[in-house]
Amino acid sequence: MKQNYNDGVSDASSQMGMSNRHKDNALTNFRNDITRRESAVVEDEAAVLGREKLATAREDAAELREGKATAREEAADLREGAATAREQGIRAGETLQTGSDDHVQMLQQANAHLVTAAIEAHKLTEQVETAKVKLDHLAHHDALTDLPNRMLLQDRLNQAIEVARRQCRQLAVMFMDLDRFKHINDSLGHAVGDGLLQSVAQRLVACVRQSDTVSRQGGDEFVLLLPYIEHAEDAARSAQKMLAALALPYQIDGNDLHISVSIGISIYPDDGQDAPTLIKCADTAMYVAKENGRNNYKFFEQDMNARAVERQSVEASLRRALERNEFVLHYQPKIDLQSGEIVGVEALIRWQHPDLGLLSPAQFVLIAEDCGLILPIGRWVLREACLQARAWLQAGLPAITVAVNTSALEFRAKDFLDYVRATLADTRLEPRYLQLELTESVLMRDAESTDGVLHALADLGVKLAIDDFGTGYSSLSYLRRFPIDTLKIDQSFVNHMTSNTDDATIVSAVISMGKSLRHRVIAEGVETTEQHAFLLAQHCDEGQGNYFSQPVLAEALANLLKSGVSRPLRV
Repeated sequence: MKQNYNDGVSDASSQMGMSNRHKDNALTNFRNDITRRESAVVEDEAAVLGREKLATAREDAAELREGKATAREEAADLREGAATAREQGIRAGETLQTGSDDHVQMLQQANAHLVTAAIEAHKLTEQVETAKVKLDHLAHHDALTDLPNRMLLQDRLNQAIEVARRQCRQLAVMFMDLDRFKHINDSLGHAVGDGLLQSVAQRLVACVRQSDTVSRQGGDEFVLLLPYIEHAEDAARSAQKMLAALALPYQIDGNDLHISVSIGISIYPDDGQDAPTLIKCADTAMYVAKENGRNNYKFFEQDMNARAVERQSVEASLRRALERNEFVLHYQPKIDLQSGEIVGVEALIRWQHPDLGLLSPAQFVLIAEDCGLILPIGRWVLREACLQARAWLQAGLPAITVAVNTSALEFRAKDFLDYVRATLADTRLEPRYLQLELTESVLMRDAESTDGVLHALADLGVKLAIDDFGTGYSSLSYLRRFPIDTLKIDQSFVNHMTSNTDDATIVSAVISMGKSLRHRVIAEGVETTEQHAFLLAQHCDEGQGNYFSQPVLAEALANLLKSGVSRPLRV
């Protein structure tokens, strides 16, 4: 439009000379043109305004649509919020329900745990009560035999004394000790010893009434309480019954064992008014029973107290005897029964007590075993005997064998073999002149180690003899296994062989067996001409006993060797 307008102005300027007619027409046309142009401008403006209004309307519509959309979105948000709220409510309800279920389950589990804990607590309470009962039983009973122990016996004895005092009744206490039980323990081992103690306990219980008490004090000692007796003779009859029951043989781990018992008896109220006194008096009487041959019983007597005091004094003095050189050796000859010559001696210990005079082994050896002095005493005997045998040889006297008794404690000592070697080396005595005498019970404990030691001694040249043969607990099969040179028939058989056919048969059998096994056989305890004659008739190799000679000092034995004995000595 601007281009047309400029063109019209240009034409009017170039046609200045045209006619007025033309000027009016041109002016009218110009005015019309202006009007048209103004109308066009107005129309254009109206169109622009319309378009603007249309744009505004569109914008308003768009805004409206946006508002509606926003409203819809807000409504959707509201609906989502409501849905979310509903979901949250549902979840909350579900959570609440789940929590409630979990709580119920927890309560149920807790209740189950409480029930279980209550049951376990009940069981534990029962176990504790059972344990208390067991502990109480163990505290008052011996673990090996299940008999009442010292504590329970003391309690029952105190109660029995009170009852007896009120009722003016008597009661008896019996103290029992197995004879030579230590030899079984040392020879066959503690397992066999324990089995024997259990068997003895069972037999004792079978011998008494239900009201009586059998208790084990320890070791091989038993104490019995008889709370209801009318007379002392009732206790004596019980003791006799027990002696008979215990004398029967025992079968323990394949071993045929025999055991005896010594019994001491005290009576309330005569021998004591309280438990310790009654037990002490019964114990004292038991030692007297042992001194009187064992396997018997003795009632307590007042003068026994003096003996008990003397025994205690002997034990105290015995501990100093070695230091003071109070022991001496006597030697008893062993005679070849065919030639009548002395072929050996047995070294026998004596104690030259400063106050009591010369004591025989029977007066102190048991005490030495009880107080543990038998090992140093036995080693002193071995050394002194070897020194004396060497001295006789150096003096030009006939060569003989010196025999030494060996206790179980010595033989089982770890250094026994070394000590024998060292003693022979120190005394310069040839091993062939030493003979060790061992009892069957000593040999039978731990056969494997015994076999090794015996063969080592035999290889060394030392001679070996079984002492007191026939009184031990061994199997005769070991005579073939062990390197034994000599069997010594126990004097208990020799003493009665001329008056008892059973003993005579035993002696004859031992002599015959010994010869068959190529062992020398010695009969000990020969006292009479009849016994000597019997042994000669049975072809026994050697004899030993007072019929030939009592044990004598080394100087007297030297004189016998010089004389060349060929007849019974009887000095």
